[in-house]
Parts: sequence; structure tokens; C-alpha cells
Amino acid sequence: MTNNPMHSGRPSLQRRSARWLPLLLVLLAFGDLRTELILLADHFTLTGLTYAIRDHQLAILVLLSSVSLWRRYR
Repeated sequence: MTNNPMHSGRPSLQRRSARWLPLLLVLLAFGDLRTELILLADHFTLTGLTYAIRDHQLAILVLLSSVSLWRRYR
């Protein structure tokens, strides 16, 4: 039994389309955080940072896990 890259279990098209998943998730996370990032850039406060983290937990989690996603779908 050999490891043939042609028969890896996933078709080439599916593997190629999955490469865009981490990029799409990161763009959506930044889109969700857009207003908060603009407010923090204009006037940074600890309260503003706490609000952004508390109210956008999924976007923060996606950004923190994006490195792992890049490695997985590369």
C-alpha cells in the first residue's frame, strides 16, 4: 500500500476550494470587527478594547485560530 498523492481521498477541486476558507473567515472576522477597530484606532481605551473582545468573541476566536487554519488548509 503506497501513499499516492493522486488518491488522497479528496478531489483536487475540493482541496483547491478549501484553501480559500481561512481567508474568507479572516475577512468576515475583520468585517465584523470593522467598526470596533475604527473606534479603537481613533481613540484607544481599555473599555473599548474590552467591549470589542466581549461582544465579538467569535471574530476574535477566528483571528486567533487563523494561523492554525492556514496550516491545516495549505
